[in-house]
Amino acid sequence: MRPHEVSIADIARIAGVSHTTVSRALRESPLISSETRARIQRLASEMGYTPNAIAQSLHTKQTSTIGLVVTSIADPFFGDVVKGVEEVARASGFSVLLSASYNNPEETLDIIETFHRRRVDGILVASSRISEDYGRRLHHTHIPTVLINSEVEGQANLLHWISVDDCQGAQLAVNHLLQLGHRAIGYLGCHSRPASNLQRQQGYLNALRAAGIEPSPSWVVIPPGAEASQEEDLSAGQHALSPLLEAGVTAIFCYNDMTAIGMLTSCHARGIAVPQDLSIIGFDDITIASCVTPPLTTIHQPRVELGRLATQVMLDLLQSRPGANHTLSPTLVLRTSTAPLSK
Repeated sequence: MRPHEVSIADIARIAGVSHTTVSRALRESPLISSETRARIQRLASEMGYTPNAIAQSLHTKQTSTIGLVVTSIADPFFGDVVKGVEEVARASGFSVLLSASYNNPEETLDIIETFHRRRVDGILVASSRISEDYGRRLHHTHIPTVLINSEVEGQANLLHWISVDDCQGAQLAVNHLLQLGHRAIGYLGCHSRPASNLQRQQGYLNALRAAGIEPSPSWVVIPPGAEASQEEDLSAGQHALSPLLEAGVTAIFCYNDMTAIGMLTSCHARGIAVPQDLSIIGFDDITIASCVTPPLTTIHQPRVELGRLATQVMLDLLQSRPGANHTLSPTLVLRTSTAPLSK
C-alpha cells in the first residue's frame, strides 16, 4: 500500500489554521506574519511535507524544468555539455529532462513534442541534425528554444543558438600542419553530421588555398554512414587510412577526436609511426584524446561553457530578458601526434 503523503490539509489541521494560510506561508507570502510563516514551515518540515510540483506548476504556470535533447548519451562531447547545462539549471532551481535522438531528425522533433506535452518551460537542443522544419513548428509550441552547436533560422524571439566556430577551428588545425611544413594534408570528414562537416571542410579548404595549395580531391575522404556514434567514428577512422595514404598525404585533419583515434589504431596495426611517418590532428579535445598513444593534438571546444551559456540564454528568455546568439572560439591544443614534416 502506498504510504500517505503529508498534504497542506494535514498541516492546516495540526496547526489549527486554514488551508489558505498554510499555502501562503509555504509560498513566503507577505500576507502572513513572519511568526506564523516560521511556525508553519517548521511544522511542515517536521511532518515531512514535500511540495507537489504539479500543483505548484498549475499555480505558477511554470514547471521549473528544461528539456535537453542530445544526439547520444554515450558521446563524451555531450557529457560535458550536459554538465554545463545542469550547473546553471540547478543553481537557478530548474530540473533537466534529458533525451537522446541518436542523430535522427524526426526523433528529435518527436522528443521536442513530448517535452511540449510535459509542459517544460524551455528546450535546449544539442543535436547535430535538427530539422529546419522545427523553426516552423515553433509557431505552434511557443516554447523558448536554444540550439547548441546548430544554427537554424526561426522566430527571433523564440529560437536562439550557441555554437563553436567550426570553420575557424578547422583553419587552426590546418594552419598548424602547414607551419610544420606539411603541404599534402588530408581531411577525414563525417557524413552523419552534415552541417558541422561542411563548416570544417570549408575551413580546411580555406586554409590550404590561403597558403597557395589547391587540394587534390583524393585528399578528402567522407565515409558513408547515417549514425552519429563513437563506434561509427572509430570505424571511419580505421578504414579511411588506406585511401588517404594512397593519395600521398603526410598529415591528416580528422573531423573529430574519435575518427582520429580510429586512425591511430590503424596506424599502430600497420606499423606506421605517428607522428614520424604521419601527423594526425583531431577536433573536440575529449578527455581520452590526452590518454591515447601518442597523445592527440586537437582543437578544443569549450563544451561545458556551451552548456552553461545555452542555459543562461534560456533563463534570460524565461525571465523576459532579451536572448542573444553566441559563437565561441575554439583553441589549438598541442600534443605529440603532430610533428614537422620529415625531409
